[in-house]
Amino acid sequence: MARSAVDEVSDAGAFSRTPSSFRSFISRDPDAKFQPEPARYHLYISYACPWACRCLSYLKIKGLEEVISFSVVKPKWERTKEGDDHHGWVFPASSEEPGAQPDHINGARSIRELYELASPSYAGKYTVPVLWDKKLRTVVNNESSEIIRMLNSEFNDFAVNADLDLYPPQLRSQIDEINEWIYDAINNGVYKCGFAKKQGPYDEAVKKLYSALDRCEDILAKQRYLCGSTLTEADIRLFVTLIRFDEVYVVHFKCNKKTVHEYPNLFNYTKDIFQIKGMNSSVNMEHIKKHYYGSHPSINPLGIIPLGPNIDYSTPHHRDRFST
Repeated sequence: MARSAVDEVSDAGAFSRTPSSFRSFISRDPDAKFQPEPARYHLYISYACPWACRCLSYLKIKGLEEVISFSVVKPKWERTKEGDDHHGWVFPASSEEPGAQPDHINGARSIRELYELASPSYAGKYTVPVLWDKKLRTVVNNESSEIIRMLNSEFNDFAVNADLDLYPPQLRSQIDEINEWIYDAINNGVYKCGFAKKQGPYDEAVKKLYSALDRCEDILAKQRYLCGSTLTEADIRLFVTLIRFDEVYVVHFKCNKKTVHEYPNLFNYTKDIFQIKGMNSSVNMEHIKKHYYGSHPSINPLGIIPLGPNIDYSTPHHRDRFST
């Protein structure tokens, strides 16, 4: 059983991500076990993790920070248990790591401890995000694609930006279709490139990745967002990969055929999303680079962190030329 993403490689040398394990839902249904309530839930995230930062982005742009608390683990994986070789997400003991906090909810030393608290017999991966129920002291869900759907709709009675719907009914089929190929070729595709252990799977993943990036570039040459003039879930899901691409994936995951800033539409689109109120606070490039370059010794054994390219995403994006 894989206990981290680096373990999920087949005998053929290809990376294959296993599904998340905790899949309960928060719902306004009167009979639901997990009801949307202020101050009941806590989100555990890493600034380094794109899946976790999907959820943090929603927390920020929906205006749910006073409703659902969150805390951040240290960026670099460390040993999660004495006498065990597993390395994963851990909490700082104090304020030693800027941007990370001790677990004030459960007093856990690692994300692993939270999983074992929720399910003592748990034997899967210890991943973030973790959506935690403080009342029942358990994990509600650890699948980011489902957590963002809950944050989009189930807490609207308490959200500052309740009218913002990132999964509107009239666009759902289009969003789902776009999500499917972007997840496979881009979001997960960079990991297929980076964690491949043989040339064949790497070559296949790289070709698929750049075919999908080219497709995005073509779409964004004609419209502001992936689904037209409306910001949607599909944009947030793509953004978390794009913002990490030139700083990490080009070097660390060998995705160096072309950088994002060499795609004029994709690059300006990334800046456009970054400049949405709240989004820039979901990006901590120091944590991102510390994690990737420091947590995968099979890829970067000396843990040296490249200094560049330090891209400025706050410059004009010119995407507002498209009518809304």
